[in-house]
Amino acid sequence: MNRICQVVGRLMCLMALPLSQAHAAAVGDALATPAMQAPQAKSAVLLDLARAGARLVAVGERGIVLLSDDNGVSWRQAQVPVSVSLTAVQFVDAHTGWAVGHAGVVLVSHDAGEHWVTQLDGLRAAQLELADARRQLPLANDLEAAAARVQTAERLVDEGADKPFLAVHFVDAQRGLIVGAYGLALRTLDGGTTWQSLMGNIDNPMGAHLSAIAQQGEHWFLAGEQGYLARSDDAGKSFAPLQSPYAGSFFTLQMRDDGVLLVAGLKGNAFVSSDLGDSFKPAPVSMPVSFSDAIRTDDGQLLLVNQSGALFRTNSQPGAMLKPFGKPLGKPVSSVIQAADGSLTLAGFTGLTRVSPSTTSASE
Repeated sequence: MNRICQVVGRLMCLMALPLSQAHAAAVGDALATPAMQAPQAKSAVLLDLARAGARLVAVGERGIVLLSDDNGVSWRQAQVPVSVSLTAVQFVDAHTGWAVGHAGVVLVSHDAGEHWVTQLDGLRAAQLELADARRQLPLANDLEAAAARVQTAERLVDEGADKPFLAVHFVDAQRGLIVGAYGLALRTLDGGTTWQSLMGNIDNPMGAHLSAIAQQGEHWFLAGEQGYLARSDDAGKSFAPLQSPYAGSFFTLQMRDDGVLLVAGLKGNAFVSSDLGDSFKPAPVSMPVSFSDAIRTDDGQLLLVNQSGALFRTNSQPGAMLKPFGKPLGKPVSSVIQAADGSLTLAGFTGLTRVSPSTTSASE
């Protein structure tokens, strides 16, 4: 029996079980059914946030995508071709961005989130992994491990589009990486026109769920469940595991402008590294509440939010210690973004909240 995962990033509990015919049909319907226009979409479960130039973009349950052109004061719903939950979103400029989510869906927008096109789904992703596993089998030094990879890929195809992607990171409009449950990982070099499985190039023998990506130059980093951390020194072509400072799940990964790497997860555990992950030091906080997201603010510092809506911030001192920032919201938060005017917008199970850092007041 497949295992039921722990809470993985963005407050999501992922259940990866073999699909019944009814479930498979439901997933297929959701991939083919546009998201419904919801009058109360601002109060829906929203899981991630991004900036497209000065525009804010929020994504969440049932394919909801919301747009704000006034720094989070008001929102309107975009047109989306699927109704599966979207877990992560990123824009590389004011126009081009990607969103990923359940059923292995990958969407692209070239008009700042107004319209979206499906580039990939979970079934196609599984087929790409199976094709790569079979192609690499005759070339493998470890035939037993390579054969096991083929068997796992065959099972992915049999189970259908039931595995979610949890994180997306593009360095420009062409080169990007997506990762998710059970070690799913694919990259593109042509803006998502084609995708290649990267699972054979990531040392992740237990198939740990991957929930976060960070990047600085040629160095890429992954974080996931059970303390999994990995680094690529070849621009994301391959990843080797790092010595983890913690055995619990990580949900967020971010780099400060000066290269300090911060990783955080369950029960308020956070760690920083100044040597590209070769070693880590604790960044303790007073609240044993799981972190859900981290961003780099416009001044180059890092801002973290936990699942009770408390914010923590680094400063310019060495070590990147975390200090409380503002007033806790007292409600679940999955993501945070800084708007062009310096305000913050937070997303979660109760929708969107806008916070002004200067006054630490919140409005919904």
